[in-house]
Amino acid sequence: RRPADTEIDWKAYMQEVEGFANGTLDYTQLKGDTGPLVYPAGFVYIFLGLYYATGRGSDIRLAQYLFAGLYLLNLLLVFRIYCRTNKVPPYVFFFMCCASYRIHSIFVLRLFNDPVAMAILFLAINLFLEERWSWGCLLFSLAVSVKMNILLFAPGLLFLLLQRFGLLGCIPKLCICALLQVVLGLPFLLVNPVGYLTRSFDLGRQFQFKWTVNWRFLPEEVFQNRVFHAALLLAHLAGLGLFALHRWHSSKENILTLLKDPAKRKPSSPRLTVNNILWQDSCVCPLNASAWIVFILFSSNFLGVCCSRSLHYQFYVWYFHTLPYLLWCTPTTKLAHMPKVLLLGVIELCWNTYPSTVCSSLSLHICHGLILLQLWYGTAPTPVLHTPPPSRKSTAVSKKAQ
Repeated sequence: RRPADTEIDWKAYMQEVEGFANGTLDYTQLKGDTGPLVYPAGFVYIFLGLYYATGRGSDIRLAQYLFAGLYLLNLLLVFRIYCRTNKVPPYVFFFMCCASYRIHSIFVLRLFNDPVAMAILFLAINLFLEERWSWGCLLFSLAVSVKMNILLFAPGLLFLLLQRFGLLGCIPKLCICALLQVVLGLPFLLVNPVGYLTRSFDLGRQFQFKWTVNWRFLPEEVFQNRVFHAALLLAHLAGLGLFALHRWHSSKENILTLLKDPAKRKPSSPRLTVNNILWQDSCVCPLNASAWIVFILFSSNFLGVCCSRSLHYQFYVWYFHTLPYLLWCTPTTKLAHMPKVLLLGVIELCWNTYPSTVCSSLSLHICHGLILLQLWYGTAPTPVLHTPPPSRKSTAVSKKAQ
């Protein structure tokens, strides 16, 4: 046990929720040693429960036991997702369980709120795979209320809802997400709505350069420049657009057909023959329905991570458990397994380099770029040569020859 390593964040969290426990409903007045509270209301309720369960935050060891249980639950949820997709070789689960000191630290030592949000998110994905979209949207919104990084999955989820239900059909699901946010934030919205919205959903918040993992190779003035932030946002939107148009949307119809009622869409044939070339309507890697859902959600989040304004050490949990799927969802030869394992190792090394260096941050971007290239080219539609059937004339000649 090393309480000196946990008290900084844990103590700040407890100070932030203590104000709410004492009756403070003005969100701008909730703060701790590390600054004001900047998370939505779901964080307050969950960590308020931990506040009382741990003797007003004093029993750090008990909190670590609770987070160890959360870690095991998170692994169970992730394994269930991977078993449904059937894309990742079993030996990769060893790296997910045992090979990341940083992930163990984020869960059990540092007691961050990021693992709580991700565990709820993985539970929501399990519900999506079970076709329980309403309950999944409810839990997705709950995860957003713990930490906003879950919104990186939102473009993929919106695409899936449109694909599954059409525009009119997905509106009730979106209302579920919005309604939960209103219900959770209602006590604070009634007192100071502007203060709650600006603090809990502050998209323009500045990050400190000393904590960045991914942009250490840049000068600090560039890192803090608004133009740089705008460029990253444009790159993120462009990446989402390209993947939505050319990788997520496998049908030959216009992507705007997603707005139609699914019953009124033209049934998409699995293959299309053009000029004696057989084009597969699906991707190179044959993905079942579960694998397709996971691919869209995980790639949506990964694009956001790649274009993030800053990645702090606890943010590693945002995508650590999705990396094996992103690496193995595309076709893999026997000799190609080792480079993928090597990529996992290099990414782990980058996240365990403290403080981050020019080399570690550049290496992280190179690894992210290689994964993006694999996702783009590994899921591209590919032409398969199709031999036209023999003509009747040639068949008659062959029979006569016999």
